[in-house]
Amino acid sequence: MGVNRQSATPALGQGGNGVRAEAKRKKQSDRLFRYATLMPAVIALVIFTVYPMLNLLQMSVSTITFAHGGAVWQFTPLANLAKLRDDSVFLATLRNTLVFVVVSVAIEMTLGFALAVAVSALGRFKGLIRSVMILPILVPPVAIGSMWKLMYNYNFGIFNQMLAWFGLGPVGWLSDPNLALVSVIIVDIWHWTPFVFLILFAGVEGLPREVIEAARVDGANNWQIVRKIILPLMGPAIAVAFIFRSILAFKVFDQIFLLTSGGPGTATEVVSLLLYRVFFAQNDMGYGALLSLVVIAMIVAFLLGARRMVAGRA
Repeated sequence: MGVNRQSATPALGQGGNGVRAEAKRKKQSDRLFRYATLMPAVIALVIFTVYPMLNLLQMSVSTITFAHGGAVWQFTPLANLAKLRDDSVFLATLRNTLVFVVVSVAIEMTLGFALAVAVSALGRFKGLIRSVMILPILVPPVAIGSMWKLMYNYNFGIFNQMLAWFGLGPVGWLSDPNLALVSVIIVDIWHWTPFVFLILFAGVEGLPREVIEAARVDGANNWQIVRKIILPLMGPAIAVAFIFRSILAFKVFDQIFLLTSGGPGTATEVVSLLLYRVFFAQNDMGYGALLSLVVIAMIVAFLLGARRMVAGRA
């Protein structure tokens, strides 16, 4: 019996070593497989993201001219910074962009959340309402610009016709410097509130119903349920909707270009329109690249500040 026990011990030890070696080989194989599958995505990220950003940085400190069928690069970082310092149009576009983003996103988030809660409380027609709300998102920007430009028309637009019913004179919705940006924001709210609604509606539908019902049993009214239960639980969905909508709002271009082209004057001029003119009308690639970096930094700072404010309130 003693001999058998001694002979079995090395065999058991060899078996344990074999299992560990096999597990190690499997772990290495899994690691190699992960690297092999991720490598194409990493290469694509470097080619299509990192390299363009590095190229943009190089452009921002250069003056680029075109001669003899090619581009001539000159390292002139102070020249582009001097243009940015003296560019009064950029300050106006920066102010308009911030007003546009803050006002439009705030109203869209409020309306989207209110609609999501209201539609979620309905017993029927949820699918129909959700389908109808998708329609403004599906309309091409060119069609949106043409449609709203006709509605805002000074002579025969529907809004001025409605004012005429009450004996009021026509209003230059897109030609009055005091109203042009407000008119553009209204179009943006109509276009993008359904986007916020769909994200928040999915979040409301995923909330645990037993918690809400328990609050009702305890005597909580609708406002208390929304403020104490739905809003805290909807934090992740609200953050996602806010981030996506803010990024899109900072990059607004098509609807302003189609409605006002930045006018009258600089009343609706935003940073994206300025970038378009600097790059394609003035052919100033270096200064345009510097403006692009400023816009990127502005978006990141805005999102970080908003995130810190939301986290502080939470």
